[in-house]
Amino acid sequence: VQVVESGGGLVQAGGSLRLSCAASGRTFSRSTMGWFRQAPGKEREVVATITWTGTSTDYADSVKCRFTISRDNAKNTVYLQMNSLKPEDTAVYYCVADRITNKNWRYWGQGTQVTVSS
Repeated sequence: VQVVESGGGLVQAGGSLRLSCAASGRTFSRSTMGWFRQAPGKEREVVATITWTGTSTDYADSVKCRFTISRDNAKNTVYLQMNSLKPEDTAVYYCVADRITNKNWRYWGQGTQVTVSS
């Protein structure tokens, strides 16, 4: 089983990025998936989650109204559209699948770096 992120990079404040997460090795169409991030010197935090139907999403307060999580079960892929990016959004972003608890997930990607310059 693999969970692989892509789409990170360097962007100016106010800009946008779209992260993608491709899962392989089994179907994740019935799994809750999500995104975490970890900034230097800070604890890893949940950014957004989405249920397998895609009808229920949840966001960290810090990203509400700026980030949107979505998924395409036919492609085993989840996305994170990030708009109005701020320097404090700079972090390594991790895709996760199969929630055990809110902090513990069965599958983690390797992470993709997002850097927002001021």
